[in-house]
Amino acid sequence: MTARKELWVLLAMFVLPIVFGTMAYYYVVDEGVDSTVNYGELVQPIITTEQSDIDLDGENTLQGLWTLAYVDQSCDAACDTSIKNIKDTRILMNADMRRVQRIAIIADGSGPSEIDEGLIGAKITSDAVRAKLQTYPQRSIFLIDPLGNIMLHYQPDGFDIKRVIKDLKRLFKYSRIG
Repeated sequence: MTARKELWVLLAMFVLPIVFGTMAYYYVVDEGVDSTVNYGELVQPIITTEQSDIDLDGENTLQGLWTLAYVDQSCDAACDTSIKNIKDTRILMNADMRRVQRIAIIADGSGPSEIDEGLIGAKITSDAVRAKLQTYPQRSIFLIDPLGNIMLHYQPDGFDIKRVIKDLKRLFKYSRIG
């Protein structure tokens, strides 16, 4: 009889942790916890863009590089701060900074108060993309992937450079493009 008890105890030692772990995952951990590890808000559904949807200054393109885009109606002091934050984010990427470009999409055509080399001016030429972006708050910052898909949104208030860098480094680690 003791051999049977030992068998049941051994079986319980291996089976019960799996059962309790599964129950905890589905009934305790899954409730109210965000299942993503990124700090930016995922744009759902992803906004796909074509080359003609966003008109960039000069020979620039959204293809091939990750892009931090600042979108607003006009450029004021908050715009200057956000553009400086995007610039600092790119610089702090160190060796990966060449994989990131910065654009400012300002509806009225104004720009930052200081001349900023490396900042690409842009205009949205597609009404569909403009309508989708208007569902987000003014002064928004978006991350655009190397294929031209707008995929992450950062709140204009409380933009945390360290968190954006963590998102970018995680994306760069797993991305084979850009």
